[in-house]
Amino acid sequence: MLAPVVFAGLFVALWTWKCCMLVLFQNKIIFMPGMPPNSRWETIADYSARCAGIKWREERVRAADGTDLALCVADVSLGSLAASNRPPTTHFYILYFQGKSSVSAMAPAGNAASTPPRLPDLSSTLSMLKKQLQQDALNARCTMVCLSYRGYWTSRGRPNENGIRLDATAALNWTSAYHAGSAGAGCKGHAVYWGQSVGSGVATNLAAEVDVPSNLRLDNLILETPFTSIRAMLSVLYPQKWLPYQYLWPFLRTHLDSYANIAAIAERYRNTEYQPQVLILEAAKDELVPSELSQQILERCQEVGLEVSREKVNGAFHNDVIFRAEGRRTVSGYLARRLAAVQHNSLGK
Repeated sequence: MLAPVVFAGLFVALWTWKCCMLVLFQNKIIFMPGMPPNSRWETIADYSARCAGIKWREERVRAADGTDLALCVADVSLGSLAASNRPPTTHFYILYFQGKSSVSAMAPAGNAASTPPRLPDLSSTLSMLKKQLQQDALNARCTMVCLSYRGYWTSRGRPNENGIRLDATAALNWTSAYHAGSAGAGCKGHAVYWGQSVGSGVATNLAAEVDVPSNLRLDNLILETPFTSIRAMLSVLYPQKWLPYQYLWPFLRTHLDSYANIAAIAERYRNTEYQPQVLILEAAKDELVPSELSQQILERCQEVGLEVSREKVNGAFHNDVIFRAEGRRTVSGYLARRLAAVQHNSLGK
């Protein structure tokens, strides 16, 4: 009887040890800002030749707790009148929240942790947007602000959900200050929060919890390959009832609960003259996030009264939606329609 008892005890001890490690080091598992190993040393210049003529620059901002953060920023003139000497009449801001570089038991995988490798695909999207609006009689400027969370790329600190909340707020405040400096008083800018994978949770956290500055208006949320929450992903990654992982959710310190955030967003904007619209961008061959979670977010938006649409990018996996031309066309086409609608409403007033 000794041998079976020893092996059973060893099995239980190993599973207990693994569960303890997942709970104690969950932030290190969920957030892996050092992957790939060279991510901290990449620069914008390394990718500028592939950015379709879009000029990016690095800006610095400090979060409320003093953490120094990096932003990648690009300005693009849009419309057939953009080359005129007139100042732009419409200011459009896209705040981009990236996915994470992680493959773990407690979080879905994301793209490279560094921001610069994403710039070519984002530049291609902006270039498509510019071409789609070349014939439109508008003079607009689109500014894209890509946040590097604390611990990622050249940003300081260590990532965790509460800290990243402060980071997202800092990026929003920087955008408000930039708009005030470039457009002047009395001109309201139009903001889009675009989150990819884990970044979708960051975007919905920001929209649900933080008031938009008075000189900006939140028009849209783009949720690229979103999931409902980290708790839901535990069940997706480990559906087996006999494994302990999905039962560890009470110990989670990172939640990224977009499902709950959607209701909070609807409540926040219920008595305002406008509500942000939501685009769900789904990968047809998503190997990490099942379609059911996108469907749940869609139904949640409909339930609480947010205008929502869903697009599926054929052949795309979880991390290559924007890598594919169809994905870039989908986002740029959506932004072009929204910008044209904003311009039309402004002229109507």
